[in-house]
Amino acid sequence: MEIANSIGTYLIQRLYEHGVHHVFGVPGDFVLGFNKLLENSSIQFINTCDEQGAGFAADAYARLKGLGAVCITYSVGGLKVTNTTAQAFAEKSPVVIISGSPGTNERIKNPLLHHKVRDFDTQYKIFQELTVASTVLNNPDTACQEIDRVLAAALRYKRPVYIEIPRDLVNKPVNPNYQRISQPDISNPDTLAEALAEAVSLIDAARQPVILAGVEMHRFGLQEALLKLVEKTNIPVAETILGKSVMSEMHPNKIGIYAGAIGNEFARQYVESSDCLILLGAFLSDFNLGVFTAHLNPKNSIYVTSEKTSIQLHNYEDIRLQDFVQGLIEANIQRREPNLPQTFKPPTSYSPVPHQPIAIARLFERLNSFLGNDMIVIADVGDALFAGLDLFVHDKSRFVSSAYYASLGFAVPAGLGAQFVDPHVRPLVLVGDGAFQMTGMELSTIARYGLNPIVIVLNNRGYGTERPMLDGAFNDVLLWQYSRIPEVLGVGRGFNVHTEDELEVALVESRAHTDSFCILDVHLDPHDQSPALKRLTDTLGKRVKA
Repeated sequence: MEIANSIGTYLIQRLYEHGVHHVFGVPGDFVLGFNKLLENSSIQFINTCDEQGAGFAADAYARLKGLGAVCITYSVGGLKVTNTTAQAFAEKSPVVIISGSPGTNERIKNPLLHHKVRDFDTQYKIFQELTVASTVLNNPDTACQEIDRVLAAALRYKRPVYIEIPRDLVNKPVNPNYQRISQPDISNPDTLAEALAEAVSLIDAARQPVILAGVEMHRFGLQEALLKLVEKTNIPVAETILGKSVMSEMHPNKIGIYAGAIGNEFARQYVESSDCLILLGAFLSDFNLGVFTAHLNPKNSIYVTSEKTSIQLHNYEDIRLQDFVQGLIEANIQRREPNLPQTFKPPTSYSPVPHQPIAIARLFERLNSFLGNDMIVIADVGDALFAGLDLFVHDKSRFVSSAYYASLGFAVPAGLGAQFVDPHVRPLVLVGDGAFQMTGMELSTIARYGLNPIVIVLNNRGYGTERPMLDGAFNDVLLWQYSRIPEVLGVGRGFNVHTEDELEVALVESRAHTDSFCILDVHLDPHDQSPALKRLTDTLGKRVKA
């Protein structure tokens, strides 16, 4: 990267230094100057079909790379990514939202410029509610300091941030005397030592300790640290839905997904009967707790996140999750033999039944044997997610979903973002037909950049999650011919799947076709559900009808 000499080039330089090598977005007149700087830089600008697609792609990129960025124009672009930014905030994904805006010289006497909503700072005020830090770069003397402040917040808190650049300041020279000052982020050593002492004492006295690993183990890059802790202590591990695949699901200490009544029954019984539950980086949300069907006793819990530490009924301040996990690794914790039954393991065989209509359970049974070491699963909301919880992914951080904010339409653009992180890892995108109709045409962007995900559309003619809660025509969608989308785009392969033997042919040929994307239109009975989704919708349906 060249030495930055303007506000725009300094921002680009700092993004690149933090590992952002792709920025997703849609151009517009208030941000074209910055778009041009990106085009002439080492960062590749990926222009998507729609801003929401760009936001979801940047979110997935951030989850896997550590920081992502979306770049859009003022209001008509910015307000389109409020939903994706809300998701990033809710699920702790560090996305940088970069928005162009009217120049400072254009705002004199408050003219009615296009894209303006109410006041020139309306968009800024909205994003202040959706991000952990925000700034308008309207002063060249402080612009570098503001950029570093906001980026540091994204990395510290793993949440989205907002940066707005008036278009007449993009190329303004920055303060040449600016010196970066790094603020070390460390735990209070006395508090950390006391918390670790209490935690180790509780673990060693326990009959059946268990770790419940959550989303922050992904976000803070603690996958290897967790593996070290588990292999040193031999403590079993369950995962929350958002924490899925934080460790290889082939590891002998893995006992499955814990999500109250929704998740693995063995994991539920083991976790809820534990006399020492070690929650690391986990959100206690309704989905993670099986719509509050979980039964966890705080008196037996060690609960540590980036924002709080509670051990039994004691609270500790100023402790970093990373330092606490490292402290457990270094502590002299008693190693134990949990004697786990070998019940949590992937299926070893699958034989398609000719002419048998495909069902969700059989589809995911086949996908379990289809998954390879080179694949990452991207699951949209609905049975794409809940049936997908039973998939055995082969490596850490190889399952990505919107499992808390639960925004439909995440998966296809997320597959785009994921493959730009590592082009050698092939996304297996699981998406319902309703969700696909929202953002699925980002396949056009995928085609343009020569990516090759395998997209499986769960075609049950509507919103299958909602039908058992309260059905009506409002749950129906138009029946598209998804397998013919490659004809529209002029690239890719499509498969129309009604039966198990047709599924077999489609999967085998999709694996062999690596030059472009493949899309499988898998026709399902509208009332077919996975057991996990049935348990969830039964619970939610009681609330809707109440």
